[in-house]
Amino acid sequence: MDIEFQITQLQNFDYQTSLMPGFNLQEMMQQAKQQAELLQKKMEQTVVEASSGGGTVTVKMDGRKQVLSIKIDPEAVKAGDVEMLQDLVIAAVNEAGRKVDETMKSSLGGMLGGLGGIL
Repeated sequence: MDIEFQITQLQNFDYQTSLMPGFNLQEMMQQAKQQAELLQKKMEQTVVEASSGGGTVTVKMDGRKQVLSIKIDPEAVKAGDVEMLQDLVIAAVNEAGRKVDETMKSSLGGMLGGLGGIL
């Protein structure tokens, strides 16, 4: 067997189908890209709400963990306890963040199932 023949055989060898039949890396990458785009849209569309102090402070947050709004009961401001109010804001923001995590984890789990169990 001469060297030119061996080089030609190597150049024409289809590694993807010969080494891993049924596995299409390009198709898998396209699916991953589509899933990432869907996840991005889901993050933008997801809105959670959390409150603390029995509804004294309410926070709305999107799936990207951007705070969309904070509502504070005017009575809490009249009370004059700034430290308590700060603690309630922190608690509501943290709870909203946890809700986003739970929502996205649930969505992501369903989306990854679409990749055929590869991951």
